[in-house]
Amino acid sequence: MFENLSERLTQTLRSIGGKGRLTEDNIKSTLREVRMALLEADVALPVVKEFIGKVKERAVGTEVNKSLTPGQVFVKIVQSELEAAMGEANVPLDLSTQPPAVILMAGLQGAGKTTSVGKLAKYLKERQKKKVMVVSADIYRPAAIKQLETLAEQVDVSFFPSTTAQSPVEIAQGAIAEAKKQFVDVVLVDTAGRLTIDEDMMQEIQHLHTEIKPVETLFVVDSMTGQDAANTAKAFNEALPLTGVILTKTDGDARGGAALSIRHITGKPIKFLGVGEKTDALEPFHPDRVASRILGMGDILSLVEEVEQKVDREKAEKVARKVMKKGQFSLEDFRDQLAQMREMGGMMGLMSKMPGMGKMTDQIKGQMDDKMTLRMEAIINSMTPKERQHPDVIKGSRKRRIAAGSGTQVQDVNKLLKQFQQMQKMMKKMKGGGMQKMMRGMGGKLPPGMFGGR
Repeated sequence: MFENLSERLTQTLRSIGGKGRLTEDNIKSTLREVRMALLEADVALPVVKEFIGKVKERAVGTEVNKSLTPGQVFVKIVQSELEAAMGEANVPLDLSTQPPAVILMAGLQGAGKTTSVGKLAKYLKERQKKKVMVVSADIYRPAAIKQLETLAEQVDVSFFPSTTAQSPVEIAQGAIAEAKKQFVDVVLVDTAGRLTIDEDMMQEIQHLHTEIKPVETLFVVDSMTGQDAANTAKAFNEALPLTGVILTKTDGDARGGAALSIRHITGKPIKFLGVGEKTDALEPFHPDRVASRILGMGDILSLVEEVEQKVDREKAEKVARKVMKKGQFSLEDFRDQLAQMREMGGMMGLMSKMPGMGKMTDQIKGQMDDKMTLRMEAIINSMTPKERQHPDVIKGSRKRRIAAGSGTQVQDVNKLLKQFQQMQKMMKKMKGGGMQKMMRGMGGKLPPGMFGGR
């Protein structure tokens, strides 16, 4: 998300000349570039106008501190205005009510509403330790009810059954009554979507809202529809008292215009981003972190959170101990590392969150894309346990067998073995305190515990 905007802005903001003060003249062309970058990212025109106006107002006449360049000062202003446009801070769900807290999910068909219900259920269960029940009030599509039941099973939360013969109000009230009996904390109510905003749909959901009085009414919208996403959110916001937005499919949206427009147009905060197809691909929306990512500064906080949630700490520490003690690192360990990397959104997902990696990712894309990590895993899986422990035995005929078994070429097997050898050499250096020496040499630039150590 924001790839195009990030690229344009980082290039543009570097070009501000070395003046002691920001003036209308020295920021004129940069502002024009910023305006173009935002419009290309499909940010709504009124939002662009207001954003540029605010940046200009704050920048003109600003004295440049001796320790900073004019470009750095301007970037700081752009960053704080990006944060303001998107809502400044994360707005969490407000579940402070007599249980069960009811959350109503609204949105157009195809926006990823039902999937988002499953993701949110998993998020609430795992991260907030809530007992969750999900229910589908979509009486027009039996498939939607079945889909939600399957998702509930996958994420291990309660599912309240419903049929197309019932009314949405009857379904939701039945679920809430059952949730009270089971001491459920949160009930997520999925509603029917339409292909367009129509009067009947709005009346039905308004009636449902009045009857069940949810504590949160979340609008689920596809970020890839850009400005349309903001306009649809506005129409829903006029019909329903929305409390927030879930922006889906952001992993496929290189522009990011919806995220910058929605808050301005609806006045409602984006609470979550859908960042992939898996049930755990839902992130709380932090405007400050997103602004930092847009300007190519990375997002270390989100990266650290992701590592904490998704890395199997025991496995990582076991490998670290083995490496520290004996300098051993097997192909099985290598495969586990690749799998954990994939869990965290793959190589490119990780790199997009690291500071200064914007330019680097383009160079590395061809060498280390996520298809390649899958191919590497397939090659290791085609080996025998002995070959994984002792790769030296892998010669001609074995290489041909491994390549055939993994659907790859012999040169792919050679490439993997070469990369693994390089990694093994590095691991041997870490044996018996070598890691600490290496860290000291790097001036302690890596955070403590990065490699599973304490």
